[in-house]
Amino acid sequence: MVVGLFGVVVQVLPGSLIVLGAVLLWAIVTGGGAWWVFVIGVLAVVAAGVGKYLLAGRGLKRAGVPNSTLVWGGIAGVIGFFVVPVVGLPLFFVFAVFLAEWIRLRELARAWSSTKSALKATGVTILVELAGAMIAIGAWVAGVIAT
Repeated sequence: MVVGLFGVVVQVLPGSLIVLGAVLLWAIVTGGGAWWVFVIGVLAVVAAGVGKYLLAGRGLKRAGVPNSTLVWGGIAGVIGFFVVPVVGLPLFFVFAVFLAEWIRLRELARAWSSTKSALKATGVTILVELAGAMIAIGAWVAGVIAT
């Protein structure tokens, strides 16, 4: 579960899925009422997964950042992850978002403002996903105490 939380924060591993996998293994071994804990974990992670995209999308739409900018940032982030392991992902993401917005808007200040909005949206997605994973872990802790 700690590895899952690390994955949520660093965005390199599928953190929420790792947390759910750990809860699933515990439910399989424990059986009985442990399955309710797993169901609560799944609901929390799914709700967080939907919520993070809704919240981030609303913030980006309000800031006027198009989806194509984020696609370019995502592609560059993946490339950056392999070019400069771990730190390349956020560096290349930020640079690509800034570059795409600079090309689109043709104004440095507005491009930087859009880049900051994209970074804030990314931060929101991480926090919402972390909340979902923490609820799943909290349900597991309650389940462990109850059994």
